[in-house]
Amino acid sequence: MDELCCLDGTVHSLIFQNADNGYTVLRLVTEEGELYTVVGCIPCVAPGEHLTVNGVWETHPQHGEQLKALELERRLPEEVDEILNYLSSGICKGVGPATARAIVDRFGEETLDILEREPGRLTCLRGITEKKAREIGESFRLQMGLRRLMAFLAQYGLSPALAILLRKLHGDGAMEAVRSNPYILSSDECGVPFSATDEIAMSLGVAADSDARLQAAVIFELNHNEGNGHVFLPRSKLTVATAQLLNCETDLAEKAVDDLRARGAVVQEQVANVSACYLRRLWEAEIGSCARLLALLSADADRGRNPDKVIAEIEQAQGITYAQQQRQAVALAAQTGVLILTGGPGTGKTTAVRGIVSLFQRMGLDVVLAAPTGRAAQRMGELSGGLEAQTIHRLLGVTWNETTREAAFAKCEKEPLEADAVIVDEMSMVDVSLFAALLRALRPGTRLVLVGDADQLPSVGAGNVFSDLIRSKRVETVFLREVFRQAEQSAIIRNAHAVNLGQPPRFINDQNDFFFMVRRSPDRAVSTVVELCKSRLPEKMGVPADQIQVLSPTRKGECGTENLNRLLQAALNPPAPDKHQRQWGERVFREGDRIMQTRNDYDVIWQKTDGSMGTGIFNGDVGRVAQIDPGGDWLRVVFDDRVCTYAADQLSELDLAYAQTVHKAQGSEYRAVILAAMPAAPALMVRGVLYTALTRARELLIVVGDDSAVSAMAENDRRQRRYSGLKWRLCGGDCPVT
Repeated sequence: MDELCCLDGTVHSLIFQNADNGYTVLRLVTEEGELYTVVGCIPCVAPGEHLTVNGVWETHPQHGEQLKALELERRLPEEVDEILNYLSSGICKGVGPATARAIVDRFGEETLDILEREPGRLTCLRGITEKKAREIGESFRLQMGLRRLMAFLAQYGLSPALAILLRKLHGDGAMEAVRSNPYILSSDECGVPFSATDEIAMSLGVAADSDARLQAAVIFELNHNEGNGHVFLPRSKLTVATAQLLNCETDLAEKAVDDLRARGAVVQEQVANVSACYLRRLWEAEIGSCARLLALLSADADRGRNPDKVIAEIEQAQGITYAQQQRQAVALAAQTGVLILTGGPGTGKTTAVRGIVSLFQRMGLDVVLAAPTGRAAQRMGELSGGLEAQTIHRLLGVTWNETTREAAFAKCEKEPLEADAVIVDEMSMVDVSLFAALLRALRPGTRLVLVGDADQLPSVGAGNVFSDLIRSKRVETVFLREVFRQAEQSAIIRNAHAVNLGQPPRFINDQNDFFFMVRRSPDRAVSTVVELCKSRLPEKMGVPADQIQVLSPTRKGECGTENLNRLLQAALNPPAPDKHQRQWGERVFREGDRIMQTRNDYDVIWQKTDGSMGTGIFNGDVGRVAQIDPGGDWLRVVFDDRVCTYAADQLSELDLAYAQTVHKAQGSEYRAVILAAMPAAPALMVRGVLYTALTRARELLIVVGDDSAVSAMAENDRRQRRYSGLKWRLCGGDCPVT
């Protein structure tokens, strides 16, 4: 790590300051009269202010040497000339250079105290009315409030950027909100680890058995386990986990759960033989999904319809003959209101979907196609006869609700989708909240076709929707099991089906599109992956580096995506004098880099090449850094046909994407895939991860790694249990909970 350096001095001038995120470039003058450039998150700073900055030196391509602030102490100016410089900078609304001169001439070194505590005294100056004095005082108090909030958070090693976020969330009462309930810092928006928040709360005198602490811990456990895929937790597990988190008696955790139930924040319901505890929004999503799906099923379409003639016409028009299961799928689409179509690679899902689309169009239905990710939607549109497909989020018109701090959808019961039939691909990726939102947007009688591969990994979000729907047996389901002759010629598909049956892939390299390169040491595996991307595939097989996707089961370790991304970036997009770059934490973003959005951001504004505009970039979207501001204040990123600009404070949402985890690659397909397959955490060394990785490759798959680890993955069909009540509800309570 770079050696820390300390500078002490006075702010001489501001070169740049972003009021929204606090990112600042300033010139600092020391007592010796030397000028230095300092960069970092330093909100509301102004000339005349004293700073003690701890940071590391870095060299900017245009601006030369500058100190990147990691920690800092701030002191308001005390000398009259410094106070004048400070106020003249415009730091206080309504005070320009002339007014600043008049105030400082009248009050001298007391000026700042007068502005904060007795602004009414400003009326003694010509041109300052009582109203203006109040406005000046209020503006200054707001500035001081933000400074104190930053100073308070700094005591616990929390960044100034968090203070700005808290101000956005809680307004002028942000400090009081944190003091009265420090646990708001562990909300989804703020993201401070619970242990750190708990330490702050204890330092503020919050009692170990206080209701606020106990209830915050319960909510934290439910939110944390939502991230593990659980829609609810059994009460017994929830109270034990809470007690362990707080090192308290389970009786206190039991009381906290009951208090939250009384408030309506937690819903407890008997699901089969389990006392299930839900966050209210997840409970509403689950019961809403069940009720609306059952309503669609009760209005099931025309069982008497005979579609054979139409199917024959479609076969003739498309020049194909459907296999038995494909024909069954198209026929059931004509006869039922809700249909599930599932199968592995090479079983003809795309052909069946194309047939269903054609059938619906011949029936005069307005058809809409959707998928969870942009890449999946793009591929669905290309393979379904050119009909445009959208992400589910865009289809529903997603927005961000500042009041509830949750995603909201324009399309709902009050404004449903203008569609007669909706077909959703990659359903295994859809969680219970998104499924509920989709169903809310369907008009009564809308036909719904859900397509996916049930053997792939489940959704990142809570629930196991696709599997629950299939296993409930309430929805007509067609299983495509026959691998077609043309697909059988692909070793990728043959090996994927073998893995799905618990057999390891063939390690002999006599296959046309599947190769295994045994590397049992991580360093050799990594160097092979980099060499394949940099030279061997582009030069010997004609596959450009930008059409190769490296996958790994894990982020961590020598063969994890973090290390692979760093090495692949250095090999494929090294620094150059004509390439701007921007460092963010341990990451460096460089013009030309392949990057990925790592969380949903509903506020990012994008513009298409045709001039149309919109908002929202979502978790898993992959793009390329097209331009970086020479000052490092923004990045311009191209996602397919959309161009977005990211401010400096949004860079935490981006990551390099030369290598991705298998989970992140779900729903995408790549011309060539290199899988770095070395031992990782036990939860990742399972069949579902290997099968999903193999099925991401379209033309070429190369596995680089430990053959014994790959064999073990194929044999290990252990699936993490997810607490979900959807199947149980669909079955009318006549099945065990899963």
